[in-house]
Amino acid sequence: MSCGEPHDTDCKEVLDKVYTFLDGELDELRRSDIRQHLDECGPCLEEYGLEQVVKQLVAKHCGCDTVPEDLRSKVLRRIESVRAQLASE
Repeated sequence: MSCGEPHDTDCKEVLDKVYTFLDGELDELRRSDIRQHLDECGPCLEEYGLEQVVKQLVAKHCGCDTVPEDLRSKVLRRIESVRAQLASE
């Protein structure tokens, strides 16, 4: 995919890094390079938009699972244990 214009960052490289870009897992320099490319390249921007929508849909529909009560209880007990330990120090 390419808009036919030369870019400092190759379209394939940008599209390979879309998920890490969306997750905020790139350093500031790489993030800036990707953002600049997306600002200049319509086809990549369209692909980025699609990927972002898919990711949001997955998060919306798969992130609503309830936590098993026993797991919640274990976590709460551990938090209380750490609090008590810190208070006694």
